[in-house]
Amino acid sequence: MKKARLTLRKGTRNLVRDVFVHTPFVQMLVLLVVLWLLFMAGLYFAERGSDTTTITSYGKALYWGVAAFSTAGIADMPKNGLSELIGGIWIVLGSMLFFGAIVATVTAYFMRPLQRPAKQIIDTIEYNLEQLDDLTVDELDLLRETIDTLIIHMEQSKKSKEKQAKPA
Repeated sequence: MKKARLTLRKGTRNLVRDVFVHTPFVQMLVLLVVLWLLFMAGLYFAERGSDTTTITSYGKALYWGVAAFSTAGIADMPKNGLSELIGGIWIVLGSMLFFGAIVATVTAYFMRPLQRPAKQIIDTIEYNLEQLDDLTVDELDLLRETIDTLIIHMEQSKKSKEKQAKPA
């Protein structure tokens, strides 16, 4: 039970690390936040002069920005033409970035193993090494043979690359 929990924690840590390191999630999230702050500052300043506006503070503008692009629906609407334009652009751009970040992250995460078979081999070997105590003698022999074959392949690959690099 304890070993299963440790494996789950390590798997979760690996998932989070992979998402942050190997997908565009962080970059898209930073871009989304920066644009949200800028667009809502523009919206707030454009609305400041209107008497009938409900966006009376920067905080309310920030709330409006999240409600607008997350399709939560908003009852209050910008009152003047410039702020309507800023709000409209933000709704389209914010929605694209928000949902695009989710789709791009999921796609990049699941496509990564297909792009890096060597990493998958290493992960499998690493997993098996962690499970050494549970492996049978036959499984250990298979693991040894696999590693030996991998080492031979890598040595041949290195020699081949060295020969190609030397001028004739």
